[in-house]
Amino acid sequence: MSCFITQTGSFLPGPPVANHEIETYLGKLRDESQVKQLVLRMNGILGRHYAQTPLQQATHDVYDLAQLAASDCLLKCGELPDLSFLAAGTTYAPFTGPGIASRLHDRLSRAKLVNQAIEISSHAGICTSAAAALVGAIRAVASGEHSIALSVGSEHASEILKSSAIELIEDRHEFSDVRKSQWFMSIFLRFMLSDGSGAFLLESRPRANQLSLRVDWTHSRSYAHRLPVCMQLETRSARLTQDVAILARHLAPAGREFLAESLLAHQETLDHYDVILPHLSSFYFRRKFEQILQENTTPTGRPVGYWTNLGAVGNTGAASIYIMLDHYLKTHEVSPGTRFLLFIPESGQFNFVMLSLTAVAS
Repeated sequence: MSCFITQTGSFLPGPPVANHEIETYLGKLRDESQVKQLVLRMNGILGRHYAQTPLQQATHDVYDLAQLAASDCLLKCGELPDLSFLAAGTTYAPFTGPGIASRLHDRLSRAKLVNQAIEISSHAGICTSAAAALVGAIRAVASGEHSIALSVGSEHASEILKSSAIELIEDRHEFSDVRKSQWFMSIFLRFMLSDGSGAFLLESRPRANQLSLRVDWTHSRSYAHRLPVCMQLETRSARLTQDVAILARHLAPAGREFLAESLLAHQETLDHYDVILPHLSSFYFRRKFEQILQENTTPTGRPVGYWTNLGAVGNTGAASIYIMLDHYLKTHEVSPGTRFLLFIPESGQFNFVMLSLTAVAS
C-alpha cells in the first residue's frame, strides 16, 4: 500500500507581529531588554503571530488553532473526506488529558467537519510531537488499515510565555554567565516562539485532477540514550526552558549523524532531491545546517536548495513543518517528479524525524 499527502492547510492567528511589537502582546518583564536584542539578532526572525490580544487575552486555544488548520485543509477538498484516523501533536496544551486528538475530534465535530467515530492518536513532546503524529498517520494509511487520515500540528506558546503567565526562577546571581541561569533559559524563549497550526490530509491514492505528494519513506530516531535533556516543559508550572549550552553543543552533531543515517538507510543522497524543508528554530543554525548539507552531497552531485518561512512567521515548533509545506505549495510551482525532503529536529532530548516525498499527478 502507498500513502499520499493530498491536501495541506494552515492557520496563523492575528496580524503579523514585528520585533518591536512583541511586548505589545506578551507584555514586558524586568531586565529582559538586553536578552531581547541579543536573541533577535541571533535568530533572524522578523515576524510572528500570536493568539493573544494586547491585553494578553487568548483569542484561540491550541485546540481552536488545530481545528482552524484542519478546516483549511478539509474544506479545500470540496466534498468532505470520510476520515477514519486522526493524529495530532503539540508541545503545550491546557489539559494533559484528554489528549489533543480527542479534543480536536470534538472541535471538528462542532464545526460539522467530522461527524463519525474515528481512531485517534495524540502526541506530546517538543518540535517532533506533530511529526511523530504524521509518521503514525502515514503508517496507518500505508498499512491498509485506514484509507483516509488527517494529521495536525498546533502550537500556542504565547499562552505560557506572556508576562501574566510565565513563572521565572530568579537565579541570575548564581552564575557569572547569565545564559547558564534558569532565568535566561525561560526569558529567551519569549523572543523565539510563535503560534500557529497546520494540517495534512493523507490518502491511499492520489487525489484526482491535482498534484499529490507520495510518501516515499519516513525515518525517525531518538538519541536520548546518550544525550542530555535540553528543552523541557514542566507540568505543574508550565515553565518552558531550554539550555542553550547543551543546544549549541549537541544539535549540529546529532543532526549530522541523523541525516547521514537516514540517507544511507534508504540508499539515497541529497542530490536525489529538489528542495529541502528544514524546521530551523533559528537562523543561528543556518551555516551549520548548510555545512551538513554540503557534507552529504556527492562531489559530482548538484547542490540542493532549502526553503524556510522562519523569518516571516517565526518558530512555530511542532506546527512548523506543516505550515512550511503548506506555504511552499501555495507560493511555488511544483511539477510531477519534484522531490522534497522534510527535516524536523527536536532539541528536547534530541529526537529527529525525516520524510521523503515525491510530487505525482493523478
